[in-house]
Amino acid sequence: MLEATCRCGETLDVADADLGTALEAARRGDEDGVRQLFRAFQPLLLRYLHQRAPGSAEDLASETWLAAAKGLPAMVGGVDEFRAWLFTLARNKVADHYRTAARRPAADPWAADLDVADPVDRAEAVADDLDAQAAVRDLLQFLSPDQAEVVLLRVVADLSVDEVARLMGRSPASVRVLQHRALRRMERVAKRAGAVRHEV
Repeated sequence: MLEATCRCGETLDVADADLGTALEAARRGDEDGVRQLFRAFQPLLLRYLHQRAPGSAEDLASETWLAAAKGLPAMVGGVDEFRAWLFTLARNKVADHYRTAARRPAADPWAADLDVADPVDRAEAVADDLDAQAAVRDLLQFLSPDQAEVVLLRVVADLSVDEVARLMGRSPASVRVLQHRALRRMERVAKRAGAVRHEV
């Protein structure tokens, strides 16, 4: 079996041709086709959602796949179009999530003190924070929301400039400018952090 490598550096277990076949099968309602698409895109989708909505990524991913399952028979295009469509659905779910959260009454500030975390969950959370995703999250906090969105969609979701432009309602040129500025900013922040570490 061939391997497909996305621009983000991850190797997918399924070849592009196999994904195309899986997509066609999934459109016809074939469970194996859906499973192959899920295996190929779920890690990228979760990585994107963990950055956009920490703490709700798994729920939003489930909602995204449910929406995809409903719309898949009518979805037009190949694997690249499916990827762009899937991340459009995810982006919409994130927006809905924050709209809903803004309408909810504020939580009781004392309730957080009463909630005792499970030590196993805390250990897993600490371990998760030690990986590269934590570094990406730390760097993204120095970017504007649009710059962070472009970086996530280009690097994590592996979308092309044109796909990101359509998704964000911008021109490809503005997406390139946002990406360029974001990467320069991230580079400066990383260099500053490295210099501080060397001084310590």
